[in-house]
Amino acid sequence: MSYWLDESAFRTVVDATPLVSIDLIVKDAQGRVLLGQRVNRPACHYWFVPGGRIQKNELLDAAFRRLTLTELGCEYERAQAQFQGVYEHLYNDSVFGESPSTHYVVLAYCLFVEAAELNLPKQQHSEYHWWLPADVLTSEQVHSNTRAYFL
Repeated sequence: MSYWLDESAFRTVVDATPLVSIDLIVKDAQGRVLLGQRVNRPACHYWFVPGGRIQKNELLDAAFRRLTLTELGCEYERAQAQFQGVYEHLYNDSVFGESPSTHYVVLAYCLFVEAAELNLPKQQHSEYHWWLPADVLTSEQVHSNTRAYFL
């Protein structure tokens, strides 16, 4: 059984340890990449790939299904994706504000989808856009942690 920590416990964890997450490099048939403009810290207002934290006792396959459903509005299996590698994301802020800082250990997966099947939610991103990889690399509006997936 997986579970979320209460706010006080989560603040302690963010302050003391790295968080483990999955990022979704979502591509369509034209080779474009889905990015959302973040509404929350860290990386607020930047264009970023969808993704999220893995919960305590949540197996990777279950986390992948949950994250694709909550971030894309459509559930996918981890076996449908290609593992891209492990990345580290360091931020000077966190969901709590300017302090504490945040350290993520990120498992990045590339997932090919039919754009029409997605039902994109607005909790983490105010809007979405399909980007050409070359534009991802050159835009200062795209967070450097997202650009790193395309270097």
